[in-house]
Amino acid sequence: MSALFAISGHALAGGRAGDFDFYVLSLSWSPTYCLDNGHTDRIQCGSRPFAFVVHGLWPQYERGYPSDCPTNQPSRVPRRDVDAMLDLMPSPALVRHEWLQHGTCSGLDQIDYFSLIRSARARVAIPPPFVDVANQLTVTPAAVENAFRKANPGIPADGFAVLCDSRRLKEVRVCLTKDLAFRSCPEVDRGACRRPQIVMPPVR
Repeated sequence: MSALFAISGHALAGGRAGDFDFYVLSLSWSPTYCLDNGHTDRIQCGSRPFAFVVHGLWPQYERGYPSDCPTNQPSRVPRRDVDAMLDLMPSPALVRHEWLQHGTCSGLDQIDYFSLIRSARARVAIPPPFVDVANQLTVTPAAVENAFRKANPGIPADGFAVLCDSRRLKEVRVCLTKDLAFRSCPEVDRGACRRPQIVMPPVR
């Protein structure tokens, strides 16, 4: 499984669709992903510039998360529905993967799950400095956290996490209730980046 699809916590087999505690909205910093995986995602990493993109909307337990839940919903995502999500999730493989691993645990049908992803993304404002990064930035994880809290009043300090690899920003994960309100999530917060500084590669 690629780094794009990795998430924190532990998958718990035998999850039941709709039986979970909250959602995690994961926003991937696309330039970091493309530096490592650009050859596999021509839409996301080709000529179109992307900054934060939706990695996924994940049903989550307070500890761990359900995965690949049994469901009477179809496993295949129709091409038209995949295409409709490419403005937020610019990788057909990712759209299909997210439905199979996470959407099946939501208790929603495909149309409602992808509609909820769109609503969740609209719920979270991207701080203006990170909308279009033309030149490489060196920032602290705390500065990224502060920017997201300023842009999203009401988000608790332990209600999201900034993730990094050995030196670069990878993702921001925001915890939301089933009604898409901000909420605390200590397990997610514990996985936050602890490096003193990280790099944000520019949007290309």
